[in-house]
Amino acid sequence: MTNVVAIVGRPNVGKSTFFNRLVERKQAIMDNESGVTRDRHYGQGQWNGRFFTVIDTGGYVTGSEDIFEKAIRGQVESAIMEADFIFFMVDCKDGLTDLDKDFSKIVRSAGKPIFLITNKADNQQLRLASNEFYALGYEQLFPISSTNGSGTGDLLDELVNKFDPELEVMDEESIPKVSIIGRPNVGKSSLINALTGKERSIVTDIAGTTRDSINTRYNLFGKDLLLIDTAGVRKKSKVREDIEFYSVMRSLKALQESDVCLIMLDATQGLEGQDINLISLANKYKKGVILLVNKWDLIEKDTKTANKFKKDFEEKLGPFNYIPVIFISVLNKQRIFKVIELALEINDNRSRKISTSELNKVLLPVIEKTPPPALKGKYIKVKYITQLPIATPTFAFFTNHPQYIKEPYERFLINTIRNNFDFSGVPLKVVFRNK
Repeated sequence: MTNVVAIVGRPNVGKSTFFNRLVERKQAIMDNESGVTRDRHYGQGQWNGRFFTVIDTGGYVTGSEDIFEKAIRGQVESAIMEADFIFFMVDCKDGLTDLDKDFSKIVRSAGKPIFLITNKADNQQLRLASNEFYALGYEQLFPISSTNGSGTGDLLDELVNKFDPELEVMDEESIPKVSIIGRPNVGKSSLINALTGKERSIVTDIAGTTRDSINTRYNLFGKDLLLIDTAGVRKKSKVREDIEFYSVMRSLKALQESDVCLIMLDATQGLEGQDINLISLANKYKKGVILLVNKWDLIEKDTKTANKFKKDFEEKLGPFNYIPVIFISVLNKQRIFKVIELALEINDNRSRKISTSELNKVLLPVIEKTPPPALKGKYIKVKYITQLPIATPTFAFFTNHPQYIKEPYERFLINTIRNNFDFSGVPLKVVFRNK
């Protein structure tokens, strides 16, 4: 655990801009449209050698029946309850509003240490104008500019001085990252909520509800991992607004940065071209992959249904048939914990190392029995095999004529490795070198 800081306030006061500055990445989508940030968005900040968790939240609005604004209020209230410290942000260009006054009462009721931040204080005149916010009754306020960073040093100095030193430093780089990728409305956010037992992500029947990639720290079987919920990925031709375009880009970036990708699809729609594209991307970037078939409860089944689905998937997956398939129902919590168990196994498979002696003992007899086809009168002999010391499983075959080994035999070697060693869910690569 670390000290947790929630950034809260009404819409468009600059919360996501400040969040991105604290985590030193463009992690949250920013737009002038109210309500761009919907879910709680987590990141890791650091100041003077002290680490802390930052929560970005949507803009708090009252008196609205809009389905998203109502859900956003719930997310903001959850963030306030979860936080150790609250950054209450207002806009000194707009001045003090009635919504600021009403929201201040909600923030105070949590009983947490509050830092009143007057954002957009980009010049001396605006810094002086921010004094009107003393009317909210706080002893101190912090004029800052989340755009250029002025004033943030004083604020963070004050923050870290109040930290509980007993809390451990969180290093997210060392724990497995598991992203949930798929088309809109297949149940990605619902899976996160079912696993955590909390409304971690807003869920509606409206495609495109999730806009940002959202990180959630999760523990199962005594092992930590980072679950990454992502926006639904559609074909380029169907992406019509800027916000959705950036959402899709965030999803693809989450795929690149994860260790294991859960490609989720809707059982009632089957495996479509866009799903294959996502699997192909995961394979390209050498990620572990699991195919999740959600809404399995909606399929009329007999004893052969699952096998028929698997056979159909194998035909469509082609060279990606190394990917395990799990049929789940997020609604009924059917096999959802099996998904995490398998994701951890696949993450271990990605770093599996096979000794050179074991590889040669197992594979050379198979190769001698089924050698590479001769080409141009040249007989090809594999002398020995070794696994290369790189991040993803790659095997070097040393031979007298590496240039003559063709793709069909390459596939044969990969399948032979899979048949003898557990690399389920992990893309393999073989290279051929001169002896």
